[in-house]
Amino acid sequence: MNQYINFYMNNPTKGGADGTVISTDNAENAPLAVTLDASQNESKIVKVAVRCEAGFQAEAGTIIYASGTTASKWSFALDNDYADATEAASAVFGANITINDIIDTTNTIFWAKATASSDENPGTDITVNLVCRATITPV
Repeated sequence: MNQYINFYMNNPTKGGADGTVISTDNAENAPLAVTLDASQNESKIVKVAVRCEAGFQAEAGTIIYASGTTASKWSFALDNDYADATEAASAVFGANITINDIIDTTNTIFWAKATASSDENPGTDITVNLVCRATITPV
């Protein structure tokens, strides 16, 4: 867990404080894991939240992206009150997103999409990290 800001998975609620914190510092004890069938060029969309710890906030302009060997297999979209991943599939996904709202102690939702391609060998890829570039201030 980070001291100021964290990502959360397992169907976090917009404006809530729920979800499971995604592991940090390559601990891999609670990674954002997606299982895909590369032979089918499959992709999967997952709901993710970002929020600050008590006493802090992230100023508008927070950028979220993936970093690592296969980061190009990940893309992100801002939330538009999508009910689920099926609705979120209509979102515009890109290599990064910018959250132009203040991130406080409640969940700010975004969507992550992992994509596999048929030229990949089966395996577990732990080379990618979610990155959050933010200006954190005390409140």
